[in-house]
Amino acid sequence: MNILVATAEIAPFAKAGGLADIVEYLSLEWEKVGYKSVVVLPKYQFIDTNYWGFVPTDMVLYVPISHWVEFARLWYGKLPNSNTDVYLVENQDYFSRLGIYGEPDEYPDNDRRFIFFSRAVFETAKAIGFRPDILHAHDYHTAFTMAFLKSFYRYDPLFSNVAGVYTIHNLAYQGIFDPKRAMEFSTFGMKEFYPGSWFEHNGAVNTMKVGIMFADKITTVSPNYANEIRLPYFGEGLHSVLSLRGADLIGILNGVNYAEWSPENDENLFCTYNINNFNEGKLINKYELLRSFGVPEEDNYELPLIGSVTRLAEQKGIDLLVYCLETHLQNNWFRFILLGSGEKKYEDYFRYLQSKYPSKALVHIGYSNSLAHRIIASSDYLILPSRFEPCGLTQMYALRYGTIPIARYTGGFVDTIEEYNPVSMSGTGFTFYQYNADDMSYAIKRAFDYYQKEPHWSTIRKNSMQKDFSAEKTAMEYIKVFKWALEKIGRVIT
Repeated sequence: MNILVATAEIAPFAKAGGLADIVEYLSLEWEKVGYKSVVVLPKYQFIDTNYWGFVPTDMVLYVPISHWVEFARLWYGKLPNSNTDVYLVENQDYFSRLGIYGEPDEYPDNDRRFIFFSRAVFETAKAIGFRPDILHAHDYHTAFTMAFLKSFYRYDPLFSNVAGVYTIHNLAYQGIFDPKRAMEFSTFGMKEFYPGSWFEHNGAVNTMKVGIMFADKITTVSPNYANEIRLPYFGEGLHSVLSLRGADLIGILNGVNYAEWSPENDENLFCTYNINNFNEGKLINKYELLRSFGVPEEDNYELPLIGSVTRLAEQKGIDLLVYCLETHLQNNWFRFILLGSGEKKYEDYFRYLQSKYPSKALVHIGYSNSLAHRIIASSDYLILPSRFEPCGLTQMYALRYGTIPIARYTGGFVDTIEEYNPVSMSGTGFTFYQYNADDMSYAIKRAFDYYQKEPHWSTIRKNSMQKDFSAEKTAMEYIKVFKWALEKIGRVIT
């Protein structure tokens, strides 16, 4: 099976969130079992082509947009430590600028940028002579590939037998654009835009809806999220559209690359450990992390350490932390450590906490992969109070490192965190249902009831470390969906 992957992100080249990790993990796992995937990605300004080994080719793409043709050049490389081909689409006007989507807000021409890129995906396959069986597109940025597949490329010999699979990573980001611009750039024209059309939603072009309606199969990143988004509260205005396509909507739980995220071989840690010596190993890492942040050794290193590695956005439940965190620190309830960046008001708040409680609130604004590994390994608990969470990977990382999640019972957290039961001594974490700070604080209190209290403390950590959310499982679930999509268009691949 040949898979053409259209994405705005893939780790390690271009990453803004979990989308990048999943696209990388899937491509690597498909290669292991003999499936061929080719990834097409914009050539962003920040990608270090020399470091990653990309080379320019002499292939020039002629990309139809509106009533004219624009151009792009292809660069070629591979995912690190693999044979998976990656092609970068170079266009200085669209992609030679800061960030992926905009810094700090989205670029006003993201409609044009990503419609151009979506069309360039097909021209890339034509230029390199790649005949896909599946076109796999991710989030709103490449949603128009689903429409192009079923229209302009429907009778192209290279694409006439291709099935389209569209994956929703976060329904909140839908790509809502002015129809006069988006319909012109896509070359469909305003004749295809009318109330109830597959392009129209509330008077605008909704790119996410385009992907949902034109795809043969739609996936999202956890089974529970697939159910939630058909409801008004979680559906972000598209619940009726998703219900309409409900028979083709499948939730596949994201997976983890345990070659990178395992405490027994993680070079980022102060001390590696495994399921046989996790109590000692985690303690060493915790103490060393506190020392690295300048916490005096006489300042009670035994205090529970709650970690957070997150994007500082309302979706992630940061408002709940803002509401109650300072009170808990004043009461010496726990020590808090944060790695994250995002909205300025949240960044400013955590800087304030750090200045006022320098040994209780340990804050690093920004991102550091090595520090993320150390915080997840060193913390006793990981706080995850999201308003909604399509899947989340951080809680899966935490479980493998024996760090206990305290999370809101929503989205992918439902599929990955089991409430600890002290009677049966089963479960891996602590959850709360209502989105409010009091419920979150009560979950923290329940979690602290078992802090360093045996046999519960060792048992819940061991339960966590035994969980398996491997990306290999995720990749094979996608292969099942790909085969269903091909069956839908009349093809059978064994």
